[in-house]
Amino acid sequence: MKVAVIGAGGWGTALALLLAGNRQQVALWTRRCDLAAAMVASRKNPDYLPGAVLPPQVVPVCDGEQALHDAAMAVVATPVRYVKTVLTALPAAKAYVSAAKGVRFTEGRLLRVSEVIAEVNPGSRVAVLSGPNLAAEVASGKPAAAVAASSQDDLARLVQKAFSGPTFRVYTSSDVAGVELGGALKNVMALAAGMADGLDLGDNAKAALLTRGLREIVRFGTAHGGKRETFYGLSGLGDLLATAASPLSRNRSAGERFARGATLADLKAGRQVVEGVHTAAALHEWATAKGVDLPVSEAVWRVVYRGDDPQRVLEELMRRAPRPE
Repeated sequence: MKVAVIGAGGWGTALALLLAGNRQQVALWTRRCDLAAAMVASRKNPDYLPGAVLPPQVVPVCDGEQALHDAAMAVVATPVRYVKTVLTALPAAKAYVSAAKGVRFTEGRLLRVSEVIAEVNPGSRVAVLSGPNLAAEVASGKPAAAVAASSQDDLARLVQKAFSGPTFRVYTSSDVAGVELGGALKNVMALAAGMADGLDLGDNAKAALLTRGLREIVRFGTAHGGKRETFYGLSGLGDLLATAASPLSRNRSAGERFARGATLADLKAGRQVVEGVHTAAALHEWATAKGVDLPVSEAVWRVVYRGDDPQRVLEELMRRAPRPE
């Protein structure tokens, strides 16, 4: 079948390669016609996924009509803050698969990407795909696994079939909220892990930080409709382990840079989007509006957006009042 991948960054390109390897026809859409033309000519995307070669089944395009014509589904792999704008400008798809990991706080509401998609195209079906999936490893064919979640079981199974292959195992779930929130919030915790690494606090401190961060994810996620067990699966704990430990992780690497003196302006100057930075802002706005305590997320927000000293912020986390685990 034909699948449209919306977004030709590193993750979108890796997903296009994965689908092509499973004998799907892929339209890889980018808003930049110069990038589409360069990929057609070179069969590479060096700006976002160096080393990867695009097979014939992947057709880079910048025309939305061409990308979505006859597509069985559209995989959304754009930065979260652009999802609404991009989808509003494109023709509606029959079904969407959100592969974007983040949340938005807008008009007093905290929205998951699947909810943004549903608001833009209420007549379309929606699924999500999430797990410990570093783009470079997926693109190079290293083994990985993910979860496809939808309230409609047949759609979850369709996504599973499209993406499953010798090196990529896909499970299905009906817990859309849990799968999405696990993937979104773990980016904030990976920023915190990178800060701990940048400060050379040691593995004990990082393990404690991530354990409390996972507890924060579970507490927040279950309060927003996710199932507790989902957060201990691939899209929660699994994704957290990969993103908080790997040097390939944008969020962990960004956290390390912040600990060593980088600013938000320095980060924005780069080509790659660090979703955890935007998710931390959304969580801060939500928590402030609701009067809810999210200590690890708030610590990350203070370092990123207020420029607070990361050493002092992490020390304050350690000095919080004792409480039962």
